[in-house]
Amino acid sequence: MLLQQIAASVAEHEERAPLWAEPWVFGISMFAIFVVLMFVTLSYTNLGNRHTAVDEHSDPHRQHPNKHDHGQGH
Repeated sequence: MLLQQIAASVAEHEERAPLWAEPWVFGISMFAIFVVLMFVTLSYTNLGNRHTAVDEHSDPHRQHPNKHDHGQGH
């Protein structure tokens, strides 16, 4: 019975919803959006190189002190 229902639903053809543009327009617009997002992402790649790296000082009054330096930081 299930196979008959599946066969009946496959046999009847539903009309697709109309698109407001050609299918290639959607592809080109998605490609353009992703290229713009890629350039925005790439514009942040050298953000860490703006300043020289500064060693973090060991502050005993911090609420959550760094316990990963094994006592070498102070």
